[in-house]
Amino acid sequence: MSGEDAPAQQQNAVDQKQETKPAEEPKTEPPKTEPASEGAAEAAATPAATATEKVPEEETFTYRALVLTGHGGYDKVKLQVKKGKPALKAGEVLVRVKACGLNFADLMARQGLYDRMPSPPVTPGMECSGLVEAVGEEVTDRKVGDKVMVLNRFGLWQEVAVVPESHTFLIPEGMSFEEAAALPVNYITAYMMLFDFGNLRPNQSVLVHAAAGGVGIAATQLCKTVKDVTVFGTASASKHETISQGGVTHAIDYRTKDYVEEVRKISPKGMDIILDPLGGSDTHKAYNLLKPMGKLITYGAANMLAGQKKNLLAVAKNWYHQFSIHTLSLIQGNKSVCGFHLGYLDGEMELITQVMNTVLDLYKDGKIKPRIDSTWHLEQVGDAMRKMQERNNIGKVVLTTEPMPEEEKKEEPKKEDKKEDKKKDDKKKDDKKKDDGKKEEKKDDKKKEEPKKEEKKEEEKKEEPKKEEK
Repeated sequence: MSGEDAPAQQQNAVDQKQETKPAEEPKTEPPKTEPASEGAAEAAATPAATATEKVPEEETFTYRALVLTGHGGYDKVKLQVKKGKPALKAGEVLVRVKACGLNFADLMARQGLYDRMPSPPVTPGMECSGLVEAVGEEVTDRKVGDKVMVLNRFGLWQEVAVVPESHTFLIPEGMSFEEAAALPVNYITAYMMLFDFGNLRPNQSVLVHAAAGGVGIAATQLCKTVKDVTVFGTASASKHETISQGGVTHAIDYRTKDYVEEVRKISPKGMDIILDPLGGSDTHKAYNLLKPMGKLITYGAANMLAGQKKNLLAVAKNWYHQFSIHTLSLIQGNKSVCGFHLGYLDGEMELITQVMNTVLDLYKDGKIKPRIDSTWHLEQVGDAMRKMQERNNIGKVVLTTEPMPEEEKKEEPKKEDKKEDKKKDDKKKDDKKKDDGKKEEKKDDKKKEEPKKEEKKEEEKKEEPKKEEK
C-alpha cells in the first residue's frame, strides 16, 4: 500500500462510521460526534490537502513553445502553450531558455527539406542559452543556476527544454545570453570545416560564401586567427563595408558580378579552401576554382530554398546539377572534396565538446565574438525567418523568450484592412462633401428666396393703396 492510499482508506473508514452512527441513534436525537472520529477526520484531511497541493504544481506548470505544425510558409510555425512540467531522466537537465539561435537549417526544416527534423508537429531549434533550473540523477558537472548554452538536434525554441547534460556548455564570464545562443552551431561548423577538414595554415586563401551570415562571419573571424590568410567573401553590395571591417579581404557582390571571374582576376591560381553552403551548379564552380592541393568543403544546399514554401523547380534544379566526381579526377587534380553536416554529429559529443572548448578559449582571448543582427520575440518568429530567408541579415538572427510588451502585440492592420479603411475614409469624405454641397445649395436657395420674398412684399405694398381707393 502506498502512503497516499492510507489516508484515503482511513477517510473511508471514518465516513462509514459517521454514516452508521446516525442510523443506530433515534431519529429525534441529533447524531453524536465522537472526538476520535474528529481527530481521524482531521488526520485524514491533512495528507489529502497536501496531495492536492502537489498535483496542481505539476498540472499548472505551463510554458510557451514554437511548434512546426506542418511544412510550408512562415505561418506554419505557431506559438503554443504547453502544460505539464517536463520529466527528467538520469543524466538530463532542465534549462530555462533565455535566447534561441535561428539557423538556415530551421528554414529548410520548415519546408520539409531537412531530414534531421522529425515530422510535424515538432518544436524546432538546434541551439539556445539559459539557466539550469533542475538536474536529474547522475548529473555531476551541472548545478541549478548555471548559465549554459545548449546544442541539440531540435526542440529548443521553447521556454524550457530538457537535454542531456553533455549537450550543455558553461557560458563564459561576460557573454550575454544572445551571444551564447548565437555561438554553438555557427562557430563549431566554421571551426571544424576550416581546421579539421581544411587544415588552414598561414598565407592561404579562403572563399567564404554568404560572408555576412552567421557561419560566414564565424569563418571570417576564425580565418583571422591564422597569420596572413586572404579571405574572399560573397555578399550583396550593401553588406560589403561591414564584412570588410570584420576581416574579409576581397568582398564580391554575387548579385551583379560573376564571383568566379572576380576571384580569378585577383588569384589566377584559385583558392586553397572553399566553403560551399549553396550546392548545385555552385559546387561545380567551387571545385574548378581550387588550386592543386585545394579543399572544397560543402555543407549545405541553400540554392534549394526559393520562396516561402518548397519550390519543386528549385529542388529539382539543385539535384539535377548535383556535383559528382570520379576518384580518378580527384587524383589527377590533386584536390579534395569534403562534406560536413553538424546535425549528423549528434552522436559525437566528445568531439563536439573538444571543439567547443577551443572556440570558447578563443572567445575568452577576444579573438572571436558573435555578431547579433537582430533579436525577435517568439511571437515574431515569422518576421525573423523572413529576414533571414531574404538574406537581409548581417550576423545572427536571435529569438528571445522574454514576453512581448502588450503595446507591441497590437499588430499593424493587414493590407486588405488598410484598403478597406481607406475606402471607408474616402466614402466618409465623399459623403461629407455631398452634405456640405447640399448645405451650400440650401443656403443658395435661401438666398434666392429672400429677394423673391422682398419682391412679394413690395407688390403687396403697392396693391394696398389700390384697395383703399376702391
